[in-house]
Amino acid sequence: MKAVDPLNPLSLPCKRWVDVEVDADVAATIADALNIALPLARILVGRGFCDPVAADAFLHPLLSQVGDPFELPDMDLAVARLIAALREKQRIVVFGDYDADGVTSTALLSTVLTRMGGNIACFLPSRFEDGYGLTSGALERCMAEHAPAVIVTVDCGTNSADSVAVATAAGVDVIVTDHHEPAEVCAKPLALINPMFSELESIRVLAGVGVAFKLCHALIKQAREDLPEAAEGIDLREWLDFVALGTVADVALLRGENRILVRHGLKRMGAGARPGLQALKDVAKVKGEVSGYHVGFVLGPRINAAGRLASGHTALDLLVATEPDTCRALAQELDDANQERRTIEDAIRVEAEAQIDATFDESEQFGLVAAGADWHVGTIGIVASRLVGRYQRPSIVIGLDGKGGGRGSGRSVDGVDLVALLDACEDLLETHGGHAMAAGLNIREENLAAFRERFNALCSSQLKGRDLRAVQRVDAWVSLGEVDRELYDQSLQLSPCGMGNPKPVWGARHVQIAGEPRRVGKDGAHLKLLLAAGRTQLDAIGFGLGPYVLPDGPIDILFEIAEDTYRGHGALQLILKDLAPSG
Repeated sequence: MKAVDPLNPLSLPCKRWVDVEVDADVAATIADALNIALPLARILVGRGFCDPVAADAFLHPLLSQVGDPFELPDMDLAVARLIAALREKQRIVVFGDYDADGVTSTALLSTVLTRMGGNIACFLPSRFEDGYGLTSGALERCMAEHAPAVIVTVDCGTNSADSVAVATAAGVDVIVTDHHEPAEVCAKPLALINPMFSELESIRVLAGVGVAFKLCHALIKQAREDLPEAAEGIDLREWLDFVALGTVADVALLRGENRILVRHGLKRMGAGARPGLQALKDVAKVKGEVSGYHVGFVLGPRINAAGRLASGHTALDLLVATEPDTCRALAQELDDANQERRTIEDAIRVEAEAQIDATFDESEQFGLVAAGADWHVGTIGIVASRLVGRYQRPSIVIGLDGKGGGRGSGRSVDGVDLVALLDACEDLLETHGGHAMAAGLNIREENLAAFRERFNALCSSQLKGRDLRAVQRVDAWVSLGEVDRELYDQSLQLSPCGMGNPKPVWGARHVQIAGEPRRVGKDGAHLKLLLAAGRTQLDAIGFGLGPYVLPDGPIDILFEIAEDTYRGHGALQLILKDLAPSG
């Protein structure tokens, strides 16, 4: 069992606790105005909702709050061209990406355009042959296979200046829909729809599938005037499940319009889901209502597994399939791919950890680089995330191709800009790019040793002397007696939870351990406790806390509140995030 805190493997607390600062008077005002529990009001204020109207809108997101799609730049140009293409039955190709955001975007836009009577084809590049986005090779294949009059990119294209220029010169109109940060030199298509060019915070958070949905919204809106037969009978709420799946799987911020679209999309993924998603739920053993957790950690990885190991078309075919036997077969194929992905990922992680541990010095190594022959490039990003979780240091994992080259993927920690670090190593890299917390690179094997040394030095300059334990935000402190069904039910209004809107973490002080602690799971990995304060007793489980030595006397705890549905009991249970001796 790997220790949570690499600096002191059996110490408690495992994490660095940071209270969310809240204006108590404002919280009290919101609690009274909305008739909600004060602890929940404190969480709302801590997340920036400081007046009752804004707080109420956050708790009850309505589709009517979604803004006008024509607020996005170049939307009018894109819609006019697509309506002309629909009217004239010109070939429209939806050019996507191989990850869950790109696949759901492709499924959404292609099925809406098909429903409108369009002459539609889909194209997904290969992670291994083409790389990410509208590359020259992928564009060449796309044009040769489909002879498009119009190409609409989804979840890519903003920075594909050369490829867009080639397509334009060949007489193909390109419409880019994307959400990635623009580079200094952007593509110049017929229309460039990217919320990063907008000043509106509510849409700047959109994932690629959210941008594609906005294009569909604008297209239907305009078609009702210009091409009414194409828009007849189309209700875009039917496609909100795709928006929820792609947005959560892409770890987009669940704020602004994302929160609205995902809240309503998750409802559609419950009972009565479309055949492909229902088959995926069945094979993944997801029953009943679908939460952000199910999308992020159960369904999303299965969609992503296709593009990581082979072709994203398997996932795309599943999303648009309607025949039950086909859906079951494709869902099983994705489940098998996900199992294979986990096996490959675990093997690489074990090798990478052994490589790091062989020379690891916690006082001198602050930027970690692991490299191995033939490490699968479809899984190295996940392995880098695992290394960050274990060592709490920026980590880069590189798969060497046996021909003198290597492709790497990195993840960072809060406060350390990974792209800035790679910029400082530019002379040692062939290519690199990404954003502050995640980035990719290509490197020659002969530069690996120098890169490892410089990367560590750069990270050391920022991290040496810092407390490297993971930070645990504490949303609100309560007494154990306040943890009841009413608080739990009201806290569900914060859903969907995820990036930018995490599940609330509560704290309680001076709690007693009643009875004997139990270590459960493989090698006693998890800790089960009965906790008591006054007349209140609650079961608790701490995943990964099994190895830690419990203190004598009362403890302070951090926890999430969950419902234990095992055997249908439905009792409340605390999910321990950390604990420490009281005082």
